[in-house]
Amino acid sequence: MADAAAPKRFTRRTFLGWWLAGLMTATVVIGGAPLLLYLWPAAPKGQKKGPLAISLATPVSQLQDGQAIKFDAPTSPNSAFIMADGVGDNAAGDLAFGGFLVKNNGKLDCFAVNCSHLGCPIGLNETAKSFDCPCHGSRFHLNGQRFDGPAPGPLSHLTWKEGTDPNTILIDGIILGF
Repeated sequence: MADAAAPKRFTRRTFLGWWLAGLMTATVVIGGAPLLLYLWPAAPKGQKKGPLAISLATPVSQLQDGQAIKFDAPTSPNSAFIMADGVGDNAAGDLAFGGFLVKNNGKLDCFAVNCSHLGCPIGLNETAKSFDCPCHGSRFHLNGQRFDGPAPGPLSHLTWKEGTDPNTILIDGIILGF
């Protein structure tokens, strides 16, 4: 009876078993936490998708054929436009911080300012009526199609619609946070 009341001894084998179990548990938790954060990231604070109102220098109705207007994403709060399509460095869903509204053969198009080669900002060449990339020499027609250079495809479109007044357009974008 005295043996039943005696406390159990904590042996070296028991200690090593518990120590190894604790070490393996800590390793799994430390190794698994980044994986869980990767699979379920925290929601970014202040981010929200929606139309961004852009004021243009020229009303949309007064754009002449072959004319393009450059615009930038709002900086307060920090915002970007969401590309609707694209190839190369410009995949659908990627962000652009500027764009061009172009009237070409009576049709209005809105393009991201990013070159489809490596994302450099394109510029309007008014004399040649083309968009030119200063980084690697890609050139695009006013309809966005590539005609020269290493770019793999056309410029990316931005989804847009006319705003409430003639100088405003609404472009699908995202507020990146405050």
